[in-house]
Amino acid sequence: MSLSPAQTTPVAIAQHRYWYWRGWRIRYLVMPARSPQAELPPLLLLHGFGSSLDQWRDNLPELAQHRTVYALDLLGFGDSQKAATIFNTDLWSDQVQAFWQTWIGQPVALIGHSLGALVALHTAVKTPDMVERAVLLTLPAAREELLSGWIESLSRGAERLFSTPLLIRPIFQIFRRPGVIRGALRGIYQQRDRVDEALVQQFVQPTADRGAARTLCYLVRSRTEIQFTPETKQLVPQLTMPTLLLWGDADRVIPLSWGRQLAPLNPQLTLQVVPNLGHCAYDEDPALINRLILVWLAESPESSSTAVDSTDSEHRS
Repeated sequence: MSLSPAQTTPVAIAQHRYWYWRGWRIRYLVMPARSPQAELPPLLLLHGFGSSLDQWRDNLPELAQHRTVYALDLLGFGDSQKAATIFNTDLWSDQVQAFWQTWIGQPVALIGHSLGALVALHTAVKTPDMVERAVLLTLPAAREELLSGWIESLSRGAERLFSTPLLIRPIFQIFRRPGVIRGALRGIYQQRDRVDEALVQQFVQPTADRGAARTLCYLVRSRTEIQFTPETKQLVPQLTMPTLLLWGDADRVIPLSWGRQLAPLNPQLTLQVVPNLGHCAYDEDPALINRLILVWLAESPESSSTAVDSTDSEHRS
């Protein structure tokens, strides 16, 4: 394993580092707790599709007031290597587990957003000894749960055709433009003032990496494979630790109706609905989401493992 020197980061006292896993460069961040409490498990944060650890920009300082925080760029995203490989949740879960074994080695509270939530779920089911609790900020469905029969087959075939380099590369050049990314983010965020230049650059910068367009081809093609991920409804009942499912009621990417289908599948799962926030609730209102996470983590296992659907009444209008 190889480790680079710590790099300067806009987040105070955080350290960006690099680790080599299976020969691929992986970026991660560690932020030591400011008020260390040895009995509290550290936090490990996993970002969503197309994002990076940088999107936790305003979550890290507050969370690190209480616990040591690690954040990881999944392979193919952020400043991790743009690998030419088939991607799936098994691969990313193996990456997370290897990172945990190498750098943490004690049970963690595993926190994931969207794709990162799916990887966190998969990891918690595969390696429950690693995860003391889990926090999932929205949770995607497998494509087989959204489409079926000939519609699913047609969709899969169309996506495979779309994933050819001849089509992906010119589209990639269009969609990597700051104006296009800004418009897409404004369509996802409910709190549009949060779509600032720093956020846009977080998404633009990785597209300049060597092999970024090629990796996009692999990512698009990988999503068409049946083994991209197990069905979410098969994984959720296998959770053995208290798990918080946070969902913005204005999420336009993964509707709340899907979350309501998942909540009854496991008594360990607590669904908490957050009003007036969208798909990236943790970045739209970081103070609120940080508080919800920290309060839930502080609860006893008995009080935090009952599946409920609640709304935070103190959310700003």
